[in-house]
Amino acid sequence: MPSRRQFLQQASTAAFACCSSTRFGRLVSAQATSTADQTSRILIDSRRSISPLDRNLFGSFLEQLGRAIYEGIYDPGSKLADSNGFRKDVMQEVRSLGVPIIRYPGGNFVSGYNWLDGVGPKQDRPHVLDKAWDSMNSNQFGTNEYMQWCKAVGTLPLMGLNLGTGTPEQAAALLEYCNVEKGTQWSDLRRKHGYAEPYNVKHWCIGNEMDGPWQIGHVTATEYGMKAQDTARQMRYVDHSVQLIACGSSGPFMPTYLEWDREVLEQCYDYVDGLSLHRYLGNTNEETGEDSSKYVAMNLTMDRQIAETLAVCDLVRGHKRSPKKLWLSFDEWNVWYRARTGDAVNGHRKEAPHLLEEVYDLEDALLVGGMLNTLMRNADRVKIACLAQLINVIAPIMTNENGLFRQTIYYPYAWALQYARGRVLNVLVESPTYDAKGLDAVPYLDAVATNDNGRTTLFVLNRDLSKARTVDVIWEDQPPNRVLASQLLTGNDLKAVNGFDAPERVKPQEFDKPTTSNGRTRFEVPARSYTVIQWGA
Repeated sequence: MPSRRQFLQQASTAAFACCSSTRFGRLVSAQATSTADQTSRILIDSRRSISPLDRNLFGSFLEQLGRAIYEGIYDPGSKLADSNGFRKDVMQEVRSLGVPIIRYPGGNFVSGYNWLDGVGPKQDRPHVLDKAWDSMNSNQFGTNEYMQWCKAVGTLPLMGLNLGTGTPEQAAALLEYCNVEKGTQWSDLRRKHGYAEPYNVKHWCIGNEMDGPWQIGHVTATEYGMKAQDTARQMRYVDHSVQLIACGSSGPFMPTYLEWDREVLEQCYDYVDGLSLHRYLGNTNEETGEDSSKYVAMNLTMDRQIAETLAVCDLVRGHKRSPKKLWLSFDEWNVWYRARTGDAVNGHRKEAPHLLEEVYDLEDALLVGGMLNTLMRNADRVKIACLAQLINVIAPIMTNENGLFRQTIYYPYAWALQYARGRVLNVLVESPTYDAKGLDAVPYLDAVATNDNGRTTLFVLNRDLSKARTVDVIWEDQPPNRVLASQLLTGNDLKAVNGFDAPERVKPQEFDKPTTSNGRTRFEVPARSYTVIQWGA
């Protein structure tokens, strides 16, 4: 059986090689292929929308892995920690970002995790071997600490359940511990531990990547689907209001991709509310840069993955003649391809080892912007999504003993959190295109827009690595009166990175506020850039 490392290597290669005939045309037209006219048009009508935007689309993820928890959000020995051991600088950063929901505790970790090890008096909690990442877990941070931290930073918990070594009964017990007020075995245990009020956790992931042979407790699709069904039934007996997410395929690189999803849903469709999917993208030839033009278009394969997964969901819905339409939880997505092998994924039985500490450059940030665009234009069916992860582990925020800094990918994520609100608009984009091996014609411009009470926000990725692009925004209803915000992320070096030595080497710049006349707004986006502009009435 292949090892986890082998699958990680295969995933990195296959994810990059995946071809695309995306559903991009549903919102964006790339018909204008003439190179004579380099002007792109974006047609916006606030009366035409795709869907209300669920804020949980901009969630994140914290796994008991590497330095995400210990030395990340929890570091009681640090001069920066509060009385609970929480890093105050990290709490302030996450609170300022406004992250709406955060998945925990995994990830591969969850499939071997006994939640009872992480509750109760800290002096009684066992030190255990995390077999997923070959690391030691002190269990000093567990469910109650996580709920406290979520409340402190103003986020909601998205709880992962162990369906590897765990059982449906244990999953239902954790739900009872979290959500029942009192009078039952597990709710009374929570109260005994000092937490009288229930947490009322609404969103739960039933397992993690159970299709993967690297996963502890890996089973066939039918076996997992039946176990997920039993888990869902038992959990609804405890709290019928919960939203349950079945474990979908780990990605297009899997030989069982989509067939896994179909077989799982045939067993548990009637018992769950959503289906998970995961995707990590990478530039396999990043040292030469020869594939950068393809790399910044790889979010289009994410569009395709969403469309294919939804097709399977709706196929099973048809088979079952069900009135229920499932939504998707894209609860792991990011750029990840450098720190995937060797010591980068092996903890050598240490506590809080430095694992998966990817260093992100400018072109990674551009692609993350494109991936956020993909999520927004699929907001009609993608209701939860989690940037994986949040702190230190393939993360936008990195810490050391003295503070933190923001990686390049922080900025497009922060813009989405700050500006994308209300409804996702059904914009039409006409852009010249270019060729990239394995992909359909790629539009130079990738754009989405949102509208919230008269405020329209436009997000534009310019994939042209050498030329600026002129954009005409055509307002088909009421043109805006003024520009409220206008920012740009760009640079001359696609490989530029931030670090503790140079924390602002790549950072947002002010973008000249464009003017509107006769229902049109014209501006120029620089080469290799991601731009956000917000207008008000």
